Amino acid sequence: MRQTEVHALACEVCGRLPHPRRTRLTLAKLAAVFPVELALHALVVHLELSYLVTVAVLTITTTILVIWVVEPGAMRYLSRWLHGPELTHRHRLDSAERLWRIRVRLDNTPGRLELLAKQLAYRRANILTVHVHHLEDGVLDELVVSTPADVPPQRLAGAVARSGGTAIGVWPASALTLVDGQTRALGLAARVATDPDELPLVIAELLGAQYVPSADPDRTPGSTMLEIVPEGEMGAMTFVRSGEPFTPAEVARAHRLTDLALLSGQHRDAPEIPAVTRRLPSQYPGSFRH
Repeated sequence: MRQTEVHALACEVCGRLPHPRRTRLTLAKLAAVFPVELALHALVVHLELSYLVTVAVLTITTTILVIWVVEPGAMRYLSRWLHGPELTHRHRLDSAERLWRIRVRLDNTPGRLELLAKQLAYRRANILTVHVHHLEDGVLDELVVSTPADVPPQRLAGAVARSGGTAIGVWPASALTLVDGQTRALGLAARVATDPDELPLVIAELLGAQYVPSADPDRTPGSTMLEIVPEGEMGAMTFVRSGEPFTPAEVARAHRLTDLALLSGQHRDAPEIPAVTRRLPSQYPGSFRH
């Protein structure tokens, strides 16, 4: 259990543990090396060997035992104490509230959203943001909620189902999900206006979808596809997203970004008009005097 708990701190890329704090590392090495050094010196002095033999025995045994046997073993045995501060921070992080993103279809009737909020409140879920997308046969609500660490996504899905929701999706979210949608869209629009060639990647980032350059993409089960055919020389763009259908609002945003890219491209390709500098004469023949 001790090794498993400490191994959770290992880096996902290199697999190494974080470097322990210097004070704890020094104390651990002293605790491991001091008894071995004391026992070796006491044994060599007791045997009353010659000077050269004493030096050779101490050098060889210290190198083998301390560096290759005792110190690595002590580091493994004291690993939980060495990484105590990191484990404490990890426990605090694991016990912190979690963010979830919920998508659900609801009937467009009065009180339906209130019922959803009550069901989520029973599960100790606090609604942080709500976005409503109007559809032909109802509404599609997107919510970001925070819950205690012990609330699993299955309980959230059950609460949403009890409120009458269908096509329910629950995904882990991060603090970036709370960024204002309008601010994020304006930032992406500025990116397209600066470089229209970034349009496919910007739309993919806006929709949380995958841009497929090929004309005939391979569709996985449960995925939805969106194809945008701009006017002019710009080719068609295909986007694929699994588990979440594209809403009319998202499609409209993608088309508006496409229009912006076309206008920016036309402005960039337009010939530059030289500036005309008009000089005013210093004196007019028939100047007026007040």
